[in-house]
Amino acid sequence: MLKYRITRHPSPRSAAERAAIFAAPGFGKYFTDHMVAIDWDKDAGWHDAQVRPYGPLSLDPAASVLHYGQEIFEGIKAYRHADGSIWTFRPAANGARLQRSAARLALPELPVEEFVESLRQLVAVDGDWVPGEPETSLYFRPFMIATEAFLGVRAAQKAGYYVIASPVGAYFAKGVAPVSIWLSEDYARAAKGGTGAAKCGGNYAASLLPQQEAYAQGCSQVLFLDPVEGRWLEELGGMNVFLVYRDGRIVTPELSGSILEGVTRSSILQLARDRGLAVEERKVAIDEWKSGVASGDITEVFACGTAAVIAPIGELKGKGFSVGDIGAPAGEVTMAIRKELTDIQYGRIPDRHGWLVRLDG
Repeated sequence: MLKYRITRHPSPRSAAERAAIFAAPGFGKYFTDHMVAIDWDKDAGWHDAQVRPYGPLSLDPAASVLHYGQEIFEGIKAYRHADGSIWTFRPAANGARLQRSAARLALPELPVEEFVESLRQLVAVDGDWVPGEPETSLYFRPFMIATEAFLGVRAAQKAGYYVIASPVGAYFAKGVAPVSIWLSEDYARAAKGGTGAAKCGGNYAASLLPQQEAYAQGCSQVLFLDPVEGRWLEELGGMNVFLVYRDGRIVTPELSGSILEGVTRSSILQLARDRGLAVEERKVAIDEWKSGVASGDITEVFACGTAAVIAPIGELKGKGFSVGDIGAPAGEVTMAIRKELTDIQYGRIPDRHGWLVRLDG
């Protein structure tokens, strides 16, 4: 394991300042006093691990990340349990996904145990930043960028890994309420053989224009179809999608190489199986969604991801059509699985799958 050098912030926020932030944290608006930084280069490997005051990064204008987009990131939360202890959820899965993203973007792979340790090191210094109010958590944003200064199209030989953290509340402003989704028919999130299965900034940059289109249509998120036929469901701008059928099936698009393998997605699949629901990972056509809702065969639709956990989808809108009812209450299966998942994360029920990892103490 790497040995960390700790540099304390000279003027950390007071308990009163933190309490004011916790009262209305929003999502990704405020950041803790410290951050993790680890350097990598081709000769020395991973080295110079630090917890240091949160602040700007110093990059050469020729740094590879600025010109060729070599960048990846993760999203994972810390939860304060009723006894005050601090836990995270399936960090090894996030660490393994960061490795897969790194491999695809030709970046160095951080060992999973070092990924988990980086979260522990930040909590050891900034543990007071983990809120305890309902539906709140500390959101970690681990990320890696290519830092070598050069202009040439090849994999960088220097990189930096960082972790910043933000106390957060509900991802959507209305909390856990059905949202309206816009179907993007003009844009694709990722291409066949591209970086869709990696968690990299370029995928999200490609989603921003259609996301603006969604906002203009009064929708909270955008749904993308496959990049080849424009027929099959892929995912939302930052979440996987599930459909619940009247006969008890729960269906999600199969991993195609252009869909991000969500940790929340895989957890929901397991909890659904535990409940005895028939689980299907397969290709799902947009017409199946439309006709299924119209006939009543599809009774619920929801999206999932670390940030929002589970968000009920009340309406799908597109050019000239609208499916669903934004005013309908969230579905029974959706909310039951969401409650079970969050109860595990916050330590309110037993963790029978061993998903929780303690970060403090």
